[in-house]
Amino acid sequence: MTFVVTDNCIKCKYTDCVPVCPVDAFHEGENFLAIHPDVCIDCGLCVPECPAEAIFQDTQLPPEHAHYVKINADMAEVWPNITELKPAPDDADIWLGTPNKLEFLVK
Repeated sequence: MTFVVTDNCIKCKYTDCVPVCPVDAFHEGENFLAIHPDVCIDCGLCVPECPAEAIFQDTQLPPEHAHYVKINADMAEVWPNITELKPAPDDADIWLGTPNKLEFLVK
């Protein structure tokens, strides 16, 4: 099992979840974070730290977010690892809670 970053992270990209990860499983894209499924140890420490409530255990994913399992796995293979807290984008709070943001994901 692994945890998965979903739609609400797109264009918000709060990194509060990153420093609590004991295995450095997060990877950073331009406007989204991904969790590497082969690195994640399923500890769940990241979930309560995510202000966007965008992280779910893969077995608890809402059906409409199932495709994010593959997105996380694919992007974690190409994006650089991130291990420290960084400032959120200036407009993150504006995008917070906006549904259906997949079209804005920069791969």
